[in-house]
Amino acid sequence: MEYCYASYFSNEEATTSTLNSEGWLRTGDICYIDNDGFLFIVDRLKELIKYKGYQVPPAELEALLLTHSAILDVAVIPYPDKEAGQFPMAYVVRKDGGSISEKQVMDFVAEQVAPYKRIRKVAFISSIPKNASGKILRKDLIKLATSKL
Repeated sequence: MEYCYASYFSNEEATTSTLNSEGWLRTGDICYIDNDGFLFIVDRLKELIKYKGYQVPPAELEALLLTHSAILDVAVIPYPDKEAGQFPMAYVVRKDGGSISEKQVMDFVAEQVAPYKRIRKVAFISSIPKNASGKILRKDLIKLATSKL
């Protein structure tokens, strides 16, 4: 097995905060290994929603919402809140002919998750903005949501 040494050019502080003492790279990915040894990356640490001290992974709520028969696509973002810090907000794309309401989306999630993970705001849009590789452009949605504050 070959090893290589990685570092930030002329930035020892960034190198130290990114690599641990054994040389492992801290990617910021949240993952798990199943019983068969397969690694699954399920979220990014930096994309967690901080609700009253709890950490809520948007990908978990998105996966849940995508199981609803009236939802075609979804993105969950952190929405700023003075009391909670942030709370989960969902941007939902309805399936053709679908008429799911904001309350139905919130109730669907509330029935299946802990109280701190509940969706507290819903907006309906025609499509979820994504980059060329299919990653949700959360920054664009956050900007859209907060532009109305």
